[in-house]
Parts: sequence; structure tokens; C-alpha cells
Amino acid sequence: MIRRYLHFVKPYKWRIIATILVGILKFGIPMLIPLLIKYVIDDIINNSAISIEEKFTRLAIALGIAIFIFVIVRPPIEFLRQYLAQWTSNKILYDIRKRLYDHLQALSARFYANNQAGQVISRVINDVEQTKDFILTGLMNIWLDCITIIIALSIMFYLNVKLTLAALIIFPVYILTVYFFFGRLRNLTRKRSQALAEVQGFLHERVQGMSVIKSFAIEDNEAKNFDRHNQNFLQRAFNHTRWNAYSFSAINTVTDIGPLIVIGSGAFLAINGSITVGTLAAFVGYLEQLFGPLRRLVSSFTTLTQSFASMDRVFQLMDEGYDIKNKKGALPLEIKEGHIELNDVSFKYNSDEATILKNINLEIKQGETVAFVGMSGGGKSTLINLIPRFYDVTDGEIRIDGTNIKSYLTGSLRNQIGLVQQDNILFSDTIKENILLGRPDATDEEVINAAKMANAHDFIMELTDGYDTEVGERGVKLSGGQKQRVSIARIFLNNPPIIILDEATSALDLESESIIQEALNVLSENRTTLIVAHRLSTITHADKIVVVENGEIVEVGSHKALLAKKGAYEHLYSIQNL
Repeated sequence: MIRRYLHFVKPYKWRIIATILVGILKFGIPMLIPLLIKYVIDDIINNSAISIEEKFTRLAIALGIAIFIFVIVRPPIEFLRQYLAQWTSNKILYDIRKRLYDHLQALSARFYANNQAGQVISRVINDVEQTKDFILTGLMNIWLDCITIIIALSIMFYLNVKLTLAALIIFPVYILTVYFFFGRLRNLTRKRSQALAEVQGFLHERVQGMSVIKSFAIEDNEAKNFDRHNQNFLQRAFNHTRWNAYSFSAINTVTDIGPLIVIGSGAFLAINGSITVGTLAAFVGYLEQLFGPLRRLVSSFTTLTQSFASMDRVFQLMDEGYDIKNKKGALPLEIKEGHIELNDVSFKYNSDEATILKNINLEIKQGETVAFVGMSGGGKSTLINLIPRFYDVTDGEIRIDGTNIKSYLTGSLRNQIGLVQQDNILFSDTIKENILLGRPDATDEEVINAAKMANAHDFIMELTDGYDTEVGERGVKLSGGQKQRVSIARIFLNNPPIIILDEATSALDLESESIIQEALNVLSENRTTLIVAHRLSTITHADKIVVVENGEIVEVGSHKALLAKKGAYEHLYSIQNL
């Protein structure tokens, strides 16, 4: 896992090395203070060989040098280290999020059907942010603390070997304590992160569906449901906090014993005259330089447990397999005719679930308008979702212009199939930007022409900011009919040879339906058009009507022919015309 993460770190290795080198200067400068204390005590205060004036002169020189180092030299070093550390870590997180977003766009509809949007967002935002601690702590601060310990020990050995060995007595106990707590904390941190993602997933869904909650007046019930998820996170957080507190208590106890051993041993040696008072004072100063980093290392290990748990979740998302893959040697698609063939097509959403579509055979000729009808749950929408490869067939094949669609690059296939759904999503941007999704490089004139063809231009111009009007999240500021016309304008702008209309007008009032139906009729001209409809009155003009029941095609024919047949279609039509 760490090796994989280092793949993102590698391009910035020299910046990290520079940050560590600057950090060594930052942490190295305070190590001069104990030496200054020793010099002042032994060479100035207790030095009877020099006069009072000479003592003041030496003290002034020593303090002058120290002030220059700490006031003039150290602040720029501190700034440079902080800037380098934050710039590098944020740039690495940018790269990871960019990679994750590209990955999310490549995942199939099956993934989004099986995963909460809130949990996915939590991994891209929260978990990636938590991995920042691995960069700042694991790749920078830990090394600096270790180097600080080595420098401190080197100076301490130079001052007195016996006292240094006394300080090292507690090191084995320290290492065992850290090892004991680290594994447990990592497991608890992973569970806490998962519980937090569940809270975010629940909250994301409820915020999106707040109108449903209010319409049924179930605020109290939903508050209880949220509290259940929140309580679960609280319990996980308490478990993590308890073990975190255990670890800090144990480590601080161990690192507090070390200075006591050194002070006791140093005092004994000073009383016996084996060391000077200045040396003992300097040694006491270096105790913080030694045990301070040791305590920070424990805090770093605790932080790293959170980072590693988040890393697990980030790579778990990154390892999510692609259901829809471009086969080796796949070519860009250029639809010239729009001739579609479905040969023995069967489909199931998951291998352990029932078959949704069974042995579908159908030919749709160039320029034909083909309608799919049937009771809800029969498989109509599933069938048309196979054509742009939102899902792949389980058995059989789908051909466009005589070639299996799996032989084409998926992006080029979908770019040449226009899809208008019952609930088209608009992004919280301007109307113009939403239309430009059809072809981002289109000119303003082309956008306006597309809107006119979709019968959208007039209502757009009546808005305060015209094409620059912000539509709100999912187009909440527009009516259903207005949203639909904007989505149809996108298709006109893209100008694909094949279009799919999936319940495009079923949720609209009669006036809006009439306006949009007019636009759809224009859109369907000279294109292969597939329509899924419940209102049979909207598809009587179709060249071919396909009746789908329980995943099978039971009837195919024109409106008149199927009525005359008095079968499944005639039954549906008579129900709607009672």
C-alpha cells in the first residue's frame, strides 16, 4: 500500500528531500541552546580566571550571536520549510484526486447502483485529505525527529558517555510499547473512518430527498435513523479515543522515567566531581531534545494509523474493477447508417441474480423509429441501456453498422448516441454551460440554434440572465418541462446519428409534453430513434413497436398491425383508452 502511495510521491521526491534538509536546519538551531547554557555556566559564570568585565564581554558576544541566529536566520528557514511541506503535500493530494475522478468516470452504472454517493464522496474528499498526514508526518516529520534524536545523542555522547547510556535504558521499553498499540489503533481507525463515511452517505441521501421527508412529515423518524448512524460513529470514535489515550499514557510514562534516571545519575556524578555543573545543565537541556521527539513519534504513529486506514479506503476505491472495458485494439466509432442488431442478447445485473433479458433478437434499420412498450419492470430501460454500454450483455451481442459495439472505444460510442431521460440531470451551472455538455467546443451561435430547435430559446430569453442564468443543483430553479428542453438542446448540439428517448415526456403536463414532443419529432428526423414510453399515444407514429414482457419480446409490428392482432399491445392500448 505504501509503495503504491509512493508512486504519487515520486515526482516530488526532490522537494521532499529539500524540505527535510531545511527541517534539519530548523530543528538543529534550537540544539545550540544547551551548549550555550554550558558555555555560560562553565566558561563565564564559574570561570574564576577572567575578570568581571571579560565575563560581561563574553556574555554579550554569545547572546549577540544567539539573537542573530534565532531572530534573523531561523524565521526564513521556518517559513521555507512550512511552505515546501504544504505545497508538496497539497500537490500530491491534487494528483490523487485527479486520478480518482478519472477512475470514477470510468466505472460503470453497476458500481453507482451498488454504492452510496456520499460514501464515494467521503473517500475522495475526507480519506484523501487524511493521507496528507503520511506525507507531512511519515515522509517529513518522522525523519526530522529521528535525525534530531541522532544529533542529540551524538552531542550527549560527546558530553558524557555514562549519562547517555543511562538515557538509553528506556528505549527497548519504548519500542515495545509503540509496537503493542500501533496495530490495534490502525484497526480501530479504519472502523471509525467507515462509520464516518456511513454518516456522510446517509446525510447525502437525506439532504437530496428532503422534500420527500417533509411531504410525509417523518422528520422525527429520520432524526432517529440519523441518530443511529451517528451513535455508531460515536461508539467507534470512543473506542479509538480510549486506545489512543492508553497509548499516550503508556508512552508518556515511559518517556518521563528516562529524564528521572538521567537527572539522578547526573546529580550523583556532579556531586562526585565527575562532571561540571554546566555539563549537567546542558545534559538536562538535551533531555527535551531527546524525549520530545520520542513523544512526537508516538503522536506521529497515531496520526499515521488514521492515514493508513484512509489509504486503505482510497486504494480500495481505486482498485474497483471496470465492468465496461475497451478491448485491445478497439477503434473509434463513426456511425454512418445507425443500423442496430441485437442477436440472442441476455442480461443479468449480477451473476447471482435472475436474468432480466432473455434471448432478445431485434433489427433496427437506418432511420427507423422503434418504440419499446410494456408493463413496468419488463426490461425496456435495461434493454436500451445496453446499446451505449452502460452495462454489457451477459450473452449474445449488439451490433451497430454490422460491427460488435465492444469493438469500438466506449467514449466514441456514447458520444454518437443521444440520450434523453425522464429525469435529466442539469448541473448547478448556467443554462449555456449545461447545453455545452453536448459539445463543449460549440460557439454561442450554435448553442442558441440548438436551444431554438429544442423550443427552449424563448423561455431562456425570458429569464433574468438569459443563457447565463444559474439553474441550481440538478436544475431545481427550472420547471420539469424547461429542464427537459435544455437537455434536448444538448442533443441537438451534439447531433448524434442515434437517439434514445427513455420516458422523455411521461412526467410532464400536457402543454409541456406537446412542446417537447414537437422538438423530439424534429430531433428524430433522419436518425435512428429508440423510444421507451408508457403513454402509448406518444408512439403511434413509430415505424416499429416492440412489446417487452418479463424480459422477452412478445410482439413486434406497427401500431395498426398490433391493434389488429389483438394481443399484448392491444391489451395495453385498451387499458390506457378506457
